[in-house]
Amino acid sequence: MSRILRVILHSRPGKNGEPTPENFQVQEGTLKIDLKPGEVLVRTRYLSVDPYMRCRMNEDTGTDYISPWTLSECVEGGGVGVVESSSHDAFSKGDTLNPQLVNGHLSYFLGAVGMPGLTSLMGVREKGHVTAGANQTMVVSGAAGACGSLAGQIGRLDGCRTVVGICGSEQKCKTLVSELGFSSALNYRQGDISAALRESCPDGVDVYFDNVGGPISDTVIAQMNQDGHVILCGQISQYNKDVPYPPPLSQETQEALLRKNITRERFMVLNYMDKHEAGLLQLSQWVNSGQIKVLETIVDGIEKMGEAFCSMMTGGNVGKQVVRISD
Repeated sequence: MSRILRVILHSRPGKNGEPTPENFQVQEGTLKIDLKPGEVLVRTRYLSVDPYMRCRMNEDTGTDYISPWTLSECVEGGGVGVVESSSHDAFSKGDTLNPQLVNGHLSYFLGAVGMPGLTSLMGVREKGHVTAGANQTMVVSGAAGACGSLAGQIGRLDGCRTVVGICGSEQKCKTLVSELGFSSALNYRQGDISAALRESCPDGVDVYFDNVGGPISDTVIAQMNQDGHVILCGQISQYNKDVPYPPPLSQETQEALLRKNITRERFMVLNYMDKHEAGLLQLSQWVNSGQIKVLETIVDGIEKMGEAFCSMMTGGNVGKQVVRISD
């Protein structure tokens, strides 16, 4: 028998409530290590916390492709680990996912060369209609988060002339411009965001990578050009409210979409499974060559999972939020 720790859902915040670390609880248990043929035992190195998990805290997720977490049961999420022991012919002790893909940074499999990276890449390429040489302007909200920080860089690599990020602190703004190559960045907590956006995007907005929804998105859409494209990646500002996904728009914003023939279609990376392998290879090449810079916020210890999740939901992270479980 081996001692293990697991995180359970201790309580639900309610559809209109903000999650707290107390909604989660760490429990100690034991695991009988008696591997059957074809099984492997994996020691967790890193765990992922992601915005989509918020809906899994509710009794009803509001979707048909992910189920709610069960109270008092272990919560599910992404992770990466190392094989401790194996009864499978293809795996040996010490094996991990292909480390060459991430230049040895295994946590990148949870971010830049994982689902957030694919979400950003597929979103830009399938819904953004970015065309090299077309002098397009892209705006990214939640630009310092896991997807936003990647989406802006991908937009630039694919040919956008101007990439503007919107985030919640001056330090994040500086990071986007100095480290990730954004043309400019706006702090929505300071000043008139509409006027600042107009100054940064004098020719209007052609592509909007939307991670937040709400008033910020209303402001961006109001300044979008004819035949523009909204990439509907997430609506994190609305996740603690009892509203459908995607949330309803104001009448003014809906009229702007129709009047300007702007596309805004629900986007799900799971609908592009046939493109995932090629996408991961592209992301790996960009990361390993330095064309994409990876930002991470890492906290140590499984007991910090609830805190890390809640911090991520309120913008406490820069880049991908990761929990390091073991060395």
